Amino acid sequence: MHEHHIPRVLTSEEQHRRMLQTPVAKLILSLAAPTVASQLISIIYNTADTYFVSQISTSASAAVGVVFSLQSIIQAYGFGVAMGAGSLISLRLGEKKDRDANMYATSGFLAEFVGGLLMLVFGLLYLEPLIRVLGATETMLPHACAYGRIILMGAPIMCGSFILNCILRAEGAAVASMIGLCSGGILNIALDPLLIFTFGMGTAGAAVATVISQCVSFLVLAVAFLRGRSIVHLRPKYISRSPRDYVQILAVGFPTIARQGMASLASALMNIQGAVYGDAAVAALTISNKIYLLVRNVIIGIGQGFQPVAGYNYGAGDRKRTRQAFIFATKLGTVICILAAGILAAFAEPIIGWEADGVSAHGSHPEQGQNAIGRLALLYACAVMPFMAYSTFVNQLYQCLGFKVPATVLASLRQGICFLPLIFLLPHFLGLQGVQMTQPGSDLLTFFICIPFQIAFFRKHLRDNA
Repeated sequence: MHEHHIPRVLTSEEQHRRMLQTPVAKLILSLAAPTVASQLISIIYNTADTYFVSQISTSASAAVGVVFSLQSIIQAYGFGVAMGAGSLISLRLGEKKDRDANMYATSGFLAEFVGGLLMLVFGLLYLEPLIRVLGATETMLPHACAYGRIILMGAPIMCGSFILNCILRAEGAAVASMIGLCSGGILNIALDPLLIFTFGMGTAGAAVATVISQCVSFLVLAVAFLRGRSIVHLRPKYISRSPRDYVQILAVGFPTIARQGMASLASALMNIQGAVYGDAAVAALTISNKIYLLVRNVIIGIGQGFQPVAGYNYGAGDRKRTRQAFIFATKLGTVICILAAGILAAFAEPIIGWEADGVSAHGSHPEQGQNAIGRLALLYACAVMPFMAYSTFVNQLYQCLGFKVPATVLASLRQGICFLPLIFLLPHFLGLQGVQMTQPGSDLLTFFICIPFQIAFFRKHLRDNA
């Protein structure tokens, strides 16, 4: 390989200048494109799992939905520490405190690995009761345990990948982050049918494919640090011995932990309420939710491009560019949501039908088949999709700039504060339709609650520079 083909790594000073002087729209697009690609690959291989597993049986498909709640618990901690460290790294790089950025990165990596190891040990010790609590029926249990056991074995690597990915994004190296995630994602899609069908591993094969792919992603992401091609360095000498630094990482990342933890609880409650209407209803709700997540992940990808821009500029004292970054990201995200809602609503039936391919058309609910249940759930989601970007970015704005308490409240709205009353009330009065309406109803309430938070933040923190 010729040396001149390898892109030159920006110095800390050059990257600082790039983040503070490049036009906001161009900068966000350049950072968001690879993070959106990463998010899409991530959800596509989750959807691939559902597609291939659905061809085993309805119960197997529903079991993947149940273990999705278990993965959300691992992701809650992994993403939380990664986002906490990432936000602090962006702010410190904006303040030109490179050594502090190295300390948060290295200490965050250690916290991820130890946390992943603890989840692996305790998860395997209490796997069956945990899977039952997350909403598995007797028919789902063997599939869910087989899948969950292997997913837990990959927990330390999964958490390690999250923080390496976040560090690269925080310093503005979104392309390197994308390459790491996409390599694993594409491998996962290739391995799924091979392990599930060719090697006859069934549901466990999907989990093995996921863990192998995560190991590959981890190794590819680690190369950037091992070869010294990152601005932020991971070195044992930067490990903090002060508990205060770990508390700070967790405090800034706590909104993500709350959001992901609530997502796990919401998913479990959705499975429990759906299971009243049979395994087919759980499978249909899982499929509809994963399609909805495809759009949500695009929005989160744009937000991950927006956050380092906001962090760098706020850290450097440029309030105007921080405000411009939020407005541009919100406009872009809202346009994408409106287009996606229109397309998904127009083709809801064939999309749900494709995902459910190979699964029996009817569960124990006599009036509606799986496709009809999933289609209606997706249509309700499409109705509120245009409001998604704004509420997502209001939350990310508070978090990436270190406003811990309001960020945690906002992060807890969508699948916690607003969701929990609805998941009990709506099914009680409306039956299965109430289960389908719960998440969209919660999303709409979240949007309205975010408006005063955004107005207050702009007035108090983002007035024009003096």
